[in-house]
Amino acid sequence: MKEGAVKILPLDDRVLIELIEEEEKVGTIIIPDTAKEKPRMGKVIAVGTDEDLQEKIKEGDKVIFSKYSGDEVKVGDKEYLIIQRSDILAKVE
Repeated sequence: MKEGAVKILPLDDRVLIELIEEEEKVGTIIIPDTAKEKPRMGKVIAVGTDEDLQEKIKEGDKVIFSKYSGDEVKVGDKEYLIIQRSDILAKVE
């Protein structure tokens, strides 16, 4: 890690997520605005200290979570979300 770089370590049952941008068009099908209000997907960057959570969610996992969950955090030019375990709806394999 570079000197002076910031590392975010979530606490307890929280997870640090990097958003995966959604495509507005899939093939020739345009996704309507109403479909964009559905849950979001992200890549897990860091997992909190909760041992049960660490067994189920790992760094690098892709997860689906509630649209309006979490707190936005910006580090440099990157934006992340810190969400609670209960906001994670599913793991994508």
